[in-house]
Amino acid sequence: MNRLHAMQEAEDIGALQINVTSRQQNTPIPDATVTLSYTGEPDSTLEALRTDESGQTESVELATPPLEYSLDSAQENQPFSLYTIQVRAEGYQPLNISGIEVLPTVKAIQNAALTPIDYTGVTRGDIDIPVNTLFGDYPPKIEEDEIKPLEESGEIVLSRVVIPEYVVVHDGPPTDSRAGNYYVRYRDYIKNVASSEIYATWPDASIRANVLAIMSFTLNRVFTEWYRNQGYNFTITSSTAYDQKWSYGRTIYNTISRVVDEMFENYLSRPNVTQPILTQYCDGRNVSCPNWLSQWGSKYLGDQGYSAIQILRNYYGSSIYINSADEISGIPSSWPGYDLSVGASGSKVRQMQQQLNRIHQNYPAIPAVTADGVFGNATKNAVQKFQSVFGLPATGVVDYPTWYKISEIYVAVSRIAELN
Repeated sequence: MNRLHAMQEAEDIGALQINVTSRQQNTPIPDATVTLSYTGEPDSTLEALRTDESGQTESVELATPPLEYSLDSAQENQPFSLYTIQVRAEGYQPLNISGIEVLPTVKAIQNAALTPIDYTGVTRGDIDIPVNTLFGDYPPKIEEDEIKPLEESGEIVLSRVVIPEYVVVHDGPPTDSRAGNYYVRYRDYIKNVASSEIYATWPDASIRANVLAIMSFTLNRVFTEWYRNQGYNFTITSSTAYDQKWSYGRTIYNTISRVVDEMFENYLSRPNVTQPILTQYCDGRNVSCPNWLSQWGSKYLGDQGYSAIQILRNYYGSSIYINSADEISGIPSSWPGYDLSVGASGSKVRQMQQQLNRIHQNYPAIPAVTADGVFGNATKNAVQKFQSVFGLPATGVVDYPTWYKISEIYVAVSRIAELN
């Protein structure tokens, strides 16, 4: 179905929010202008938005095709609407992003990193987001062994499973020397791949099963240093024939982002195997793959009430289980093991308050608090604002996803200050 026909048949509503930051400083850009239009019709302005002090626009409701288009593999119709944004801010180069996929019932989050006008380095330019792999035409995965032979002479592997702070993504097949390499935060990489390869409208258990498969595949590449042992200087590629689909500038979705934040330290294991399993998969519609996860099949199992691990065992066998990494890189201090809320006290509360205060310098909408180690109402309010700014449920409780998101942003803004 062509784009105009999709617009005319739009029956449902999705949402879109744009986050605008400085590419060099990774700090929010307030008062940026964002002009929204249909992709292919840049002059058909639908919304003219401005960013707040956190660099965010309001969340706008947009027309989408019917929900069932993204829930039925037999559908030939495009399940999402395509939008384009033009982002402008004083002192920065303009940026256009096209191909933003907005699905019904979920919130799409589009990040826009602007480059200062006086920047003299290499710039990427405008972004045209490729279509989701379930709807587009991509090469199928070349089959590999799910467990790599690590006893070979000269093989270099890590001694234990560690969640990396960054992965280096080669944006093309391994042998394409012209393709660029991108340093991407691990969680952002997983969110990008999941948003590129499945639909955010699927059941929660189906999303979790697919995210676990994506994370385990990625961590196998990290653990075995698969490409570096072949003489390459990257962790993983964006080619679906070799790895998983990652797209520079890809829109992500709130349902996928939430799942990744909740379980990013997990991967899939088999008994007596140290390395994460190379969990290969296919769409299950255009390509069949016995003994691998079927993406569409996982969706239908989720409809039937299967849990994430039940879905995974249906494809990879009963011996597969969910494991947790020994360490998470780039985090100042580990999760205390319990939620922090009003009434809590101690060194973990103080550390969290100190980190929020440092983040406040770059994100002034998040209130500063007294770092006294006591979790009172002022700290709750600061946590709630932090959660709102960074797309987490605004409960005011520092749960597992919130703790690591605070640590991640704290590390990012602290490094920026050191570089300056």
